[in-house]
Amino acid sequence: MLPLEGITVVSLEQAVAAPFATRQLADLGARVIKVERPEVGDFARGYDRTVKGLSSHFVWLNRSKESLTLNLKEEGAKKVLRRLIEKADVFIQNLAPGAAGRLGFDA
Repeated sequence: MLPLEGITVVSLEQAVAAPFATRQLADLGARVIKVERPEVGDFARGYDRTVKGLSSHFVWLNRSKESLTLNLKEEGAKKVLRRLIEKADVFIQNLAPGAAGRLGFDA
């Protein structure tokens, strides 16, 4: 059994810092649910196409995670994220300063 089995993490993440942190949590057994933007997702997806058409950087940072696409400008999507967060043990985000607050997901 891994040390974080039974822990659920919901993350609004992109680029490096949060994806690396949550990858470590996933490697330790946590269930990590990565929330991405519609159509473009995490912009790191487009860095290259080395791993079966996917970015090597993206694949390396996001292994062992589940992924969900939500348009957080829509109220229905915000409700879905709120329900996920209510059931999660950890919520992580690395959006631009103030962005999570403007979406209604600040501390």
